[in-house]
Amino acid sequence: MSESRELLREDRADGVTFLTLNRPQAYNSLSRRLLDDLSTTLEAIAADRRVRVVVIRGAGEKAFCAGHDLKEMGEDRTYGALRALFDRCSQVMLALTRLPQPVIARVHGIATAAGCQLVAACDLAVASEEARFATSGVKYGLFCSTPMVALSRNIARKPAMEMLMTGDFVDADTALRLGLVNRVVPRDQLDLEVDALAARLLDKPADVLALGKRAFYRQLEMGLEEAYAFTTEVIVQNALGRSFEEGLKAFLEKRRPVWPQAAE
Repeated sequence: MSESRELLREDRADGVTFLTLNRPQAYNSLSRRLLDDLSTTLEAIAADRRVRVVVIRGAGEKAFCAGHDLKEMGEDRTYGALRALFDRCSQVMLALTRLPQPVIARVHGIATAAGCQLVAACDLAVASEEARFATSGVKYGLFCSTPMVALSRNIARKPAMEMLMTGDFVDADTALRLGLVNRVVPRDQLDLEVDALAARLLDKPADVLALGKRAFYRQLEMGLEEAYAFTTEVIVQNALGRSFEEGLKAFLEKRRPVWPQAAE
């Protein structure tokens, strides 16, 4: 598929990087090139301390992201091509989890299959009232096996299985109730709500958010005793750090903390 336009737009403002999936004519579906661009960009962001928060959004009016580009997939259904495609997608989802910065999904329109996975892979999500979510691959004979990983780590088993087995849409309020998104707001308030959430994150020490995010995802995969042992060490190291030193002083002096820059 030939495309000349910039598939991933990157804009920055006051510590927030906005990544816009820019294939509105294809419902912002994840082509191979777009996945490559996302992978490269996230790698650069991970090493850039100027970036404090990342927001992922979709261009156009109809979709956040409609998942993989099925037309492109049909052009080369060899094992090698499909393995490379899904490997790349999984790498992007893992990169979002491993990114030191918090990631917010700004969701409007539809988020289907790997697009729903993308929402689930972000740390936080704000949706407009008309947003709809589905793991719809089963309707086309392709069970959403990789989206299942992120989805099942966001919502309970029974609703996850229903979404995966039926491919049916759930509306924004249902997604909120299930825990797939954090906020649902009218469409004209979506940017304001995303900006407000980002501002709350910018107000916190970047190194502590990075430490907490890393620990959160690691402990999820542990047994109870192992999780407590791991997080005990994490919180001890956190308490010995410069950010808590400043936070404690600010508390005792009844002032706002002035967070130190993250360590090199």
